[in-house]
Amino acid sequence: MNQQTKWNQFGVLITVFFFWGFVAASNDILIPVFKEKLNLTQVQAQMVSFAFYVAYSVGSLIYFLISKALNQDLLNKIGFKNGIAAGLCVSALGTLLFIPAASSESFGLFISGLFIVGLGFSLQQTAANPLAINMGAANTGSQRLSLAGGINNFGTTIGPLIVNLAIFGSVTAVTVSSLSSVKTPYLCLGAAFLLFAAIFYFSSVPNQLSTTNSDAENIKNNWVDRGSPFKYPQLSFGMIAIFIYVGVEVSTVSNLPEFMKQKLGLSVNEIAPYISLYWASLMIGRWTSASDAFGFAESTKKLMKVLMPYLAFGVFLLVNAIAKHHLEPFYVYSVVIIAMIIGNYLSKGNPAKQLLIFSLMGIVSLLIGILSPDHQVSVYAFCSVGLFCSTLWPCIFTLAISGLGRHTGEGSNFLIFMIMGGGFISLLQGFLSADNYLGIAMSYIVGIVCFAYLAYYAIVASKALKNQGIELDTQTQVNH
Repeated sequence: MNQQTKWNQFGVLITVFFFWGFVAASNDILIPVFKEKLNLTQVQAQMVSFAFYVAYSVGSLIYFLISKALNQDLLNKIGFKNGIAAGLCVSALGTLLFIPAASSESFGLFISGLFIVGLGFSLQQTAANPLAINMGAANTGSQRLSLAGGINNFGTTIGPLIVNLAIFGSVTAVTVSSLSSVKTPYLCLGAAFLLFAAIFYFSSVPNQLSTTNSDAENIKNNWVDRGSPFKYPQLSFGMIAIFIYVGVEVSTVSNLPEFMKQKLGLSVNEIAPYISLYWASLMIGRWTSASDAFGFAESTKKLMKVLMPYLAFGVFLLVNAIAKHHLEPFYVYSVVIIAMIIGNYLSKGNPAKQLLIFSLMGIVSLLIGILSPDHQVSVYAFCSVGLFCSTLWPCIFTLAISGLGRHTGEGSNFLIFMIMGGGFISLLQGFLSADNYLGIAMSYIVGIVCFAYLAYYAIVASKALKNQGIELDTQTQVNH
């Protein structure tokens, strides 16, 4: 049966995707603020990203241990909807630490607060990703995940601008007078977490995943149980791919403020629109991919894949116009978007092909950024990495858990565990960016190595799934 997407439930669900993006991108504003006010080195400032993303792994490990103690999956016990509500409450507790942190100007308390926010996000992610895939027809599950990712990146697009305005007091301020200004936006965020926890609890979002009879029969007839999820190479190599992907996505942008400060002499608040452009680039790519989720005719889909990226780009321009930033420097970026549209067309909806093509394009972008004598061109090149990271999460997630059968839930939790790559790889690049090592520009070699592995994984996963009888050109579903 071709189950229609449950848009009313999906509309509630995607609010948490927005929160994840809002906070993740806002961290990139906190990094230079903390560095300036607390006299931190670049590698110390990267502890913001490290604490936040390692929290995902710690939260995933806690989830695993609780599930083992209960002798059943934790979300199957408490419910997926209730799990998201609980995760929102945990994240709200983390924002409360910003009060004593700002009062005492304690960097340790700040990153402890972000760590607790990340713990809550870990539980939310574990529940929300399979729910997004499950809310409709199986063959549009990955597109729904891309659509949810597009909402995530709407949060990443406006997050830096709103937090920048809240911290600096105006879009023209150059420095922040006191860390006390950090308290208000994060306390408001905590209140929003609690509000939406209540909304989720009383909403019609399902507490359990549904499986159609035809899906269950297909799994029963064709699936071979290997006894452990780690015996499926698409998952074991995919866990490394998630670690690498989140790492290159986060490290590229979290080190961008330092690059722009050193090479272009920009102040902290002048950097915010470029951080916004990077995260908007992920939104641009995900909105393009999500056009398949709406069930349009093929001719309409082709048109939407050209219109959607520029609609998303228009959102970026509108937000920055409202923030009274100069838009002229960003018009040229409309040409860069064409490369992403071409890559998306060449992939033809195959997750392995898209992963390979976009990884190679990411390598080219980073090489241009490193080698260009024009540092403004380098900034655009580094921002364009967001275009080519845009659909890699749903691609890797789809490849990694395809064919896992009853191990799918466990495999999903292991993938969430590997989100810690966002902390480790950004920390590594921050360390290598020191002048006595590679320097800020050459430190982006780290990203090139990451994309090289992702291209390799695209080939390995494709072969592994073919050996298990799964054809990627026709298999676009993820069974949970």
